Amino acid sequence: MKKYEIMYILNSVLEEQARKDEIAKLQGILEANKVKVTNSQELGMKDFATPIKKQLKGYYVVLKVSGEITGLNEWSRQAKLDQNVLRFLITIDQD
Repeated sequence: MKKYEIMYILNSVLEEQARKDEIAKLQGILEANKVKVTNSQELGMKDFATPIKKQLKGYYVVLKVSGEITGLNEWSRQAKLDQNVLRFLITIDQD
């Protein structure tokens, strides 16, 4: 199994509980597709250099995962459809 790193940005207008629910939902999608989350780090609210979808701030989350690319493809598909996910990036982890 390959190791990957996922960084995603959530909409800043989400309240704390809604944000926690969204993070749990996105992590659940990975686990349902047999992708193991080895580390989860919430970086918090950060300002953007340029607006993204008319937002000036976003809540950053970084995940270290291991699994098959098919599970990540499904997560990516669902993240694109999710209105609360402003942006995301999946990279191969070199650690």
